[in-house]
Amino acid sequence: MAVEGGSVQAEQPETDCPRSSMPDELQHPYLKFSHWKFKLFRVRSTDEDTMASETAPRMAAPPEVLPAPAAAAAIDPWSGEEGHLGLPGSVMKLCLGGKSKENVEGPGHRVDRKLQEMDLHMEKLRCLCRLCGSALRKVKGPERAVQGGLGESCRHALSRMGCKFTTWPDVIRKVFKVDVTGDLESVHPPSFCQRCWMTVMRGGGFCSFTPLRVPEWTAHSALCSLCHARKTSSFQRLGRKKKKRGPSRGKTLAKRCKWDPSDGTSSSDRRPLRPVSQHRHHHPGPGLQPQASARRPREHRVKGFTHCQRDHLGTRLLSEQLPVDLVRSVTCQVCHHLLSEPVQAPCRHVFCHGCIVRYCRALGPYCPACSQPCSALDLTAPANVFLALLNSLPLRCPTRTCGEHVRLDGFRAHCEAHQREDEGGRGTPPAACDDLTPNKGGRPRQHLLSLTRRAQKHRLRGLRSEVNQFAEKEEGGDVKAVCLTLFLLALRSNNEHRKADELEAIMQARCFGLHAAVCLAIRVNTFLSCSQYHKMYRTVKATSGRQIFQPLHALRAAEKELLPGHHAFEWQPALASVSPSCHVGIIDGLSGWAASVDDAPADTITRRYRYDVALASALKDLEEDIMDGLRRRGLEDSGCTEGFSVMIKESCDGMGDVSEKHGGGPAVPEKAVRFSFTVMSVSLRVADDGEEAEKAEEVIIFQEPKPNSELSCKPLCLMFVDESDHETLTAVLGPVSAERSAIKRSRLILSIGGLSRLFSFGFRGSGYDEKMVRDVEGMEASGSTYVCTLCDSTRADAARNMVLHSVTRSHQENLERYETWRTNPFSESADELRDRVKGISAKPFLETHPTLDALHCDIGNATEFYKIFQDEIGEVFQKTNPSREERRSWRAALDKQLRKTMKLKPVMRMNGNYARKLMSVEAVEAVCELVPSESRRQALRQLVEIYLEMKPVWRATSPATECPDQLCRYSFNSQRFADLLASTFSYRYNGKITNYLHKTLAHVPEIIERDGSIGAWASEGNESANKLFRRFRKMNARQSKVFELEDVLKHHWLYTSKYLQKYMEAHKDSAKVLNACFEPAVAEGDVDMCLDAPGF
Repeated sequence: MAVEGGSVQAEQPETDCPRSSMPDELQHPYLKFSHWKFKLFRVRSTDEDTMASETAPRMAAPPEVLPAPAAAAAIDPWSGEEGHLGLPGSVMKLCLGGKSKENVEGPGHRVDRKLQEMDLHMEKLRCLCRLCGSALRKVKGPERAVQGGLGESCRHALSRMGCKFTTWPDVIRKVFKVDVTGDLESVHPPSFCQRCWMTVMRGGGFCSFTPLRVPEWTAHSALCSLCHARKTSSFQRLGRKKKKRGPSRGKTLAKRCKWDPSDGTSSSDRRPLRPVSQHRHHHPGPGLQPQASARRPREHRVKGFTHCQRDHLGTRLLSEQLPVDLVRSVTCQVCHHLLSEPVQAPCRHVFCHGCIVRYCRALGPYCPACSQPCSALDLTAPANVFLALLNSLPLRCPTRTCGEHVRLDGFRAHCEAHQREDEGGRGTPPAACDDLTPNKGGRPRQHLLSLTRRAQKHRLRGLRSEVNQFAEKEEGGDVKAVCLTLFLLALRSNNEHRKADELEAIMQARCFGLHAAVCLAIRVNTFLSCSQYHKMYRTVKATSGRQIFQPLHALRAAEKELLPGHHAFEWQPALASVSPSCHVGIIDGLSGWAASVDDAPADTITRRYRYDVALASALKDLEEDIMDGLRRRGLEDSGCTEGFSVMIKESCDGMGDVSEKHGGGPAVPEKAVRFSFTVMSVSLRVADDGEEAEKAEEVIIFQEPKPNSELSCKPLCLMFVDESDHETLTAVLGPVSAERSAIKRSRLILSIGGLSRLFSFGFRGSGYDEKMVRDVEGMEASGSTYVCTLCDSTRADAARNMVLHSVTRSHQENLERYETWRTNPFSESADELRDRVKGISAKPFLETHPTLDALHCDIGNATEFYKIFQDEIGEVFQKTNPSREERRSWRAALDKQLRKTMKLKPVMRMNGNYARKLMSVEAVEAVCELVPSESRRQALRQLVEIYLEMKPVWRATSPATECPDQLCRYSFNSQRFADLLASTFSYRYNGKITNYLHKTLAHVPEIIERDGSIGAWASEGNESANKLFRRFRKMNARQSKVFELEDVLKHHWLYTSKYLQKYMEAHKDSAKVLNACFEPAVAEGDVDMCLDAPGF
């Protein structure tokens, strides 16, 4: 009993102390301290209050008589029962000071309700970000305490950027200009989100690159915006006037229940308050409805671009209750109206003709029902049985006084008869057959030009549908031309001929500004980025007062017609394993690669055009040249629709290191490879009357005048990959090879000159260097024993017999040898098997033409002569093994002499320009000044003289016409050259020879006799485009390498467009054009460059 009495006496003063009457809204000044400081403060304040208010008997009660649980409760106010006080750090325990809830509750549970509201308010604060105010659960990433210290990784990262702070309050004060050291737990959120952390790290702890407005946090009150947040309606968010609900609506929203502040329950159901965690996923109450989705249904979105509501008939006009399946079968799958001019897709779904055309134009050539490929060219008429069923559908006349049942095929005539009757009787057009409601008053009707754009569209919706329908039927969908013509006629009728003349000049491209294609050619050929071109456009417009250059959107519209994927074509027969869709632009280069389960993802980024689409676009670019060739040959245009043959030259080479500082994305090799093609010739088989097609004469109607120019080399594929990576090259170029094989077995049907013509294609993979040929044909590297890619000779055989060899290798033979290497059918050893397959060690995946690349032949031979010059300067023929220092001194002397006499700077790697200057008579004379012996000088001059006489044979585009004498003497000169190497320079060519010297001496005459030329099929166009890649990459600097590669591929294709090149030829002197624009007075000598000239 003593213990119980002591316990009662110990708890009684706690109930009667001044803390029992604490205010409703408590903001403790020490909330920012930790829990142990709160405990210490509570113990000290309790002792002080007890000494000031207790009487003598209470002072006499010793604390030792209290039991252990009671003493612990008196000393530690943070311990409590787990049922009603919540977490130890909750605001209820702080405000109650360790007392139980039952001891402080008054009538109506007022104190308990206020403490619960405060606890809920602080729980909501802990779910928000201190800096941006967003919910922490909506931001991915960890949250961080505002009052904490920097982690090891954060401190290390910020210190590298110059920030020396160690706590988050200092960093936040520096970056966001907010002092968080005085934050209170009941007012401010204690954490900040991952997004704000990223803002801090990006700014280096000094500034914020993202504009962020830190919210102002206020204490909890009865009108707290956090606890009683109002939900903004959709009309308030969009800024629209909310419609008033009419009295006819039967269902109305129930009023929100009003809360009774006395007991924390609503007046309708008296339910107690629930914590925030229970309110997060609540369902609407009995009188509330969930918020409707802001997205429109699919049929409304589709009707937004079909615009067929006033033209097509709805299913509600059906007079009988037909089965649902029948109604669905006679309904368009796009607009959900009754079928009008029905057409059938390849997948046998039926649509309205206008609706499916507009759908494919807006959302792509796919079926709306099953998403299979479906274009306007694939649409056919449905079966006659289905059309008869559709026309026999009974419809109910919508006229109130009629009510007849009319067939679908006679419904329009029936409605027109009603309209004529109403016009004859009342003189006003009827509203029987449309759904428009009459105007019942309201504001006065405003003028059309004073309305907003949205209101103008709404008022002219009927006229727009009529104009669109007329343009679709009569003008091929050119709505702009129809509207401009109507405006022109209106100006003429009002005698405003000056404005009409200006409008007509704009319509006929005779305006003062440049054509969009000219502006596009100027931008591409001068490598202007979007911002640079736009700055020039604004500057010229502000200076001259006229729009000379076209805006960027006009350039983008002009480039669509020049890029692959714009023109329609067809293959006969259809290409195997290739989509029949012809409107395909840039695709992923790995899209056709079927990887197995064990394959790792390709470490590359590649973009390319589809081969057949690119070939069709290239032929459309040559349309004018092909028609000119037919006229020059005197061939009848209408009779030449078949028998066209196109010869394509393929080139593929690596571009080396193309690393740049900009550009994000995955880590890929900083080496690039380009695959391109050139249309070399277009020929036509012309047969006389009665002559067989096999004996017909082949007439060349187009021949590429500059086959080795970068202007004629069209890019097909760009990839970030090392050219030595055989697996990745196989993955990327494998689909290209498959498409090429399918194209060889088919013919292209393409519209040229207004007629459909058939083209067959031939390919020659000749634009490859030695390294690339060995890689794609599966051969060993260049230092292999098998020295040549054209014959089976070893290096020793080629050194003993330098001239007498023939071309024996082919792609099919390499495939057979690879199978022998893979299977080893004769169970031979490694050396015997290698000798049998002649150096084939990998699977050939790309067919190359067995020829010699003229550019790399020049470079390889010039490299060998550069070494011969060094050996002759050092007189190696008298020495056995010269040291490395001696060879360095000979090379330094040679570089110094060439730089002094020929202005040739030393290069790390031989290139075409250096090789062309090195292999000249002047360079040899400069080298002979350093050669000590006169006999060696004469031998060196003779060797270079023979080489220079042989060089035009493989460099000329047509050696039979350009250098016939050198061609006849080539075999004799090659034998002389070989004898000189074997005798005078035997110290270097005893049992060995370089790859390109062997091909130069042994295979050139045979290749020219077979192909007619070597120089025309070189890879110079592809090599010259390396600098274009770097310039276009700087021109289109993007954050992602994927988009950057797409822009480079697009602008490189535009750079090679014949259409744009003709514009550039016509407008070379752009300075005179601009001067003519700025100064209307044109000089006599500049009349041809004036923009008003008739030929512009």
